[in-house]
Amino acid sequence: MKKKFRFQGGAFLLFLLFAGLFFLLLARIVTIQATGKVEGQELAAKAAAKYSQEEVLTAERGRIIDRNGEIIAEDTLTYKLVAVLDESVTQKASDPQHVVDAEETAEKLAGYLDASEESILETLKTGIEKDRYQVEFGSAGREISHTQMLEMKEADIPGLLFVRDLKRLYPNGVFASHLIGYAMKEELEDGETKTTGRIGLESIHNEVLTGKNGKMEFDTDKWGFLLPNNESVITPAVNGADVQLTLDKTLQNFLEDAMTSVQEEYDPTRMIAVIADPKTGEILAMSQRPTFNPNTREGLSDNWLNESIELTIEPGSPMKMFTLAAAIEEGKWDPDATYKSGTYTLLDSTIGDHNSGEGWGTISFLEGFQRSSNVSMAYLLERLGADTFMTYVDAFGFGEKTGIDLPKEATGKILDQYPINKLTTAYGQGSTVTPIQMIQAASAIANDGVMMKPYVIDQIKNADTGKVTVKSEPQEAGQPISAETADQVREVLASTVTSEVGSARGFALQDYTIAGKTGTAQVPKEGGGYLKGRNNYLFSFLGMAPAEDPELLIYIGVQQPNVPADEYGSVPVAKIFTSVMENSLKYLNIEPENMAKATTMPVEEYTGKSVTEATEELKELGLEVIVTGNTGEVISQYPKVGSTVLKGGRVILKTSGETALPNFSGWSKRELLAYQSLSGLSLEIAGQGYGLTQSVEEGQLVKENEPVVIELHPPEIYYPARAEAEAKEELQETVNPEVEELEVDSTSETQTDETTE
Repeated sequence: MKKKFRFQGGAFLLFLLFAGLFFLLLARIVTIQATGKVEGQELAAKAAAKYSQEEVLTAERGRIIDRNGEIIAEDTLTYKLVAVLDESVTQKASDPQHVVDAEETAEKLAGYLDASEESILETLKTGIEKDRYQVEFGSAGREISHTQMLEMKEADIPGLLFVRDLKRLYPNGVFASHLIGYAMKEELEDGETKTTGRIGLESIHNEVLTGKNGKMEFDTDKWGFLLPNNESVITPAVNGADVQLTLDKTLQNFLEDAMTSVQEEYDPTRMIAVIADPKTGEILAMSQRPTFNPNTREGLSDNWLNESIELTIEPGSPMKMFTLAAAIEEGKWDPDATYKSGTYTLLDSTIGDHNSGEGWGTISFLEGFQRSSNVSMAYLLERLGADTFMTYVDAFGFGEKTGIDLPKEATGKILDQYPINKLTTAYGQGSTVTPIQMIQAASAIANDGVMMKPYVIDQIKNADTGKVTVKSEPQEAGQPISAETADQVREVLASTVTSEVGSARGFALQDYTIAGKTGTAQVPKEGGGYLKGRNNYLFSFLGMAPAEDPELLIYIGVQQPNVPADEYGSVPVAKIFTSVMENSLKYLNIEPENMAKATTMPVEEYTGKSVTEATEELKELGLEVIVTGNTGEVISQYPKVGSTVLKGGRVILKTSGETALPNFSGWSKRELLAYQSLSGLSLEIAGQGYGLTQSVEEGQLVKENEPVVIELHPPEIYYPARAEAEAKEELQETVNPEVEELEVDSTSETQTDETTE
């Protein structure tokens, strides 16, 4: 029987409902496939955000290096401490990967971090309460050394992670600190950190020193594992550029050591020192006290000034060399002419010589200059003419910035409103200058009349590409005097060191001639006037050497040193100058004036000969023989065949057998390296100069891998002044017994007002 069709309304409605839903879903899928968007959001972007990862490639900050490429500041590897709090990272209870016990963790970390146990515990508990995955410990958890990191790992503290980081390192410690400055990490608003220069060159050239971070992008699955056949995209980091200075690390160390020694002995309120090459204007060293260690910022006070550039001072008697230069250039200098020393009156003002205005009777102008007589400058100014003198003050660059490649340079103030101003300026009082102005002006005297502009940046170069963006060259700053005048000025300045009445006798060197001028400038006090007392002066020296053809120019100022009653204020200055200048000239291989012509002889071939035969031949020639080993034939030698050696010099022969250590006292670094190469021994050489001490005594047998530490000391310790007592005795015999004070007639109200202006 035929079945009768019956219409099912409910079923039909369900069919329509599901069909509609199907077509809606299909349309949605087609739309998503076509547009790639859901509710206005890109699906690809959402997937990338979920599964794409990015790792920052940290750029290194550029280095600051000296003229020879020696490191002054660079980035070094450190670590940042992270404590993981999320329990989900631990897969096995026996091997926890998160912080299990906050109290115990805080107790242990307090022994390694510069933070209290309470503050560490608070950081951990706050992170746990806020359900954070991990926490950091601020500055206390950064800049952790590799050694500290290993120690904390060995302590087996669960949940610690160490993230590689970079820290600014200053390997020389206190080293031109106010010039170099320092850089430190600063936390940004987004929680990231950035190394930023705070003062000095680190701040001035922060932009070129700062590199640009790169990144590496890659895809992972939802568990964080790299997807197969995934191609990572790398944007390389761009490191900062290197800033190469004109400083010489060795000369700077000579200066720092000498200043530290004087600081410890005399505790002055201030010291300033600059070393320059007068032929180029390059600054070879620059320092000041008080100073600080840029690694720790220990010693950093409220004074952030680079005082060689930014501080103005009354120059004192070194200004007299420029008055002398003007007089010679104008034909007004007659060294044999005489004048009455003691006091000098200009209108209603009276000045006096530094021995309380007593003077030395009627003396020559040359003797007056050697004695640093203020009155001699007054009479010389009469001959020269005050207005003419002021044109030379301008020509030497006083009252104007030198234009050195450092910011915030001060100009000083040259007083010329009244006649007494011009007079006191002639001998260095009243008007103010900067130490760097003194260096620039004196370069004209040292450099045959041509004044050189000072500079400290040699070049700025990209270390990766080698591209040089800044390159400095010597630049003339004017020619205030002729070469003939400069030569005459140097002769007179040299006589202040060599004359029996010279004010700079304490600055004489053992092997080099010196031309220079001492200074004893008054120190202004708050409210006007000057400080009183035998130590309340800025004692200084502006000198150059060798006097005939100067290679180095040095300014040193020591303010208010605590000198004992049997010493004079010039002694601390002399201790810095003589040590630094002598060592520096020898380091630069400047031939001493009194050096006798050395006898040299060629080195013959000794390899293949018996050690006995070779030793006898060398000793007959007057040479010292050092043998590495004790038996057999000579295997190798130093110096090589064809080289020359000084008579009485040292020849090293390599043989087989055990090596007994020689006495390394007086050995140069080159000889020590040659001995190390021939003997195969491990020599650890510390310092610069010549051997003075060694960790293993002479004659001891040393195993091949046993280190021998040899300390080198500067030349003056060994050559030519072999005894410190001898140097001190010479200094005491020749020290300047005079103090170059400005003596003003106290009854002259006009004088007092003007000189304190």
